[in-house]
Amino acid sequence: MFSGSKKEQMATDVTQQNAIAKGSTITGDIVSDGDFRIEGTIQGNVKTPGKVVIGRTGIIKGTLTSANADIEGKFSGKLILTDTLTLKSTAYVEGEVEVAKLAVEPGATFNATCAMKGAIKELGNGAQRSPQQQERKEGQSA
Repeated sequence: MFSGSKKEQMATDVTQQNAIAKGSTITGDIVSDGDFRIEGTIQGNVKTPGKVVIGRTGIIKGTLTSANADIEGKFSGKLILTDTLTLKSTAYVEGEVEVAKLAVEPGATFNATCAMKGAIKELGNGAQRSPQQQERKEGQSA
């Protein structure tokens, strides 16, 4: 009825979360396959395919490249996300931002240039097209 292989599989599916504690300062680049929770300070670049959470006391000065980010603290630099950026009411963001989706709570400070990447919705029929499809259509009509 219960097999040992299922328990082993469940244990390996859990991803590791990295934490930078309050009071810690890291200068340099960080590359990881796991998610991050940052309560300390990072001066450098952070790259992960997962999610980064910058807590209320967290600060990043540099480039952040990931899929998703939730920001409660401070970010200054270049932010490149393949999915969603969520800014909590205590967030302070400045620099360059490239995201697919953006969610901003009232009270957040967002002083950045922002480029929305991903599917483009047409106003007429609501159909979604990728940027490549958009370029092809524009090239055909010319």
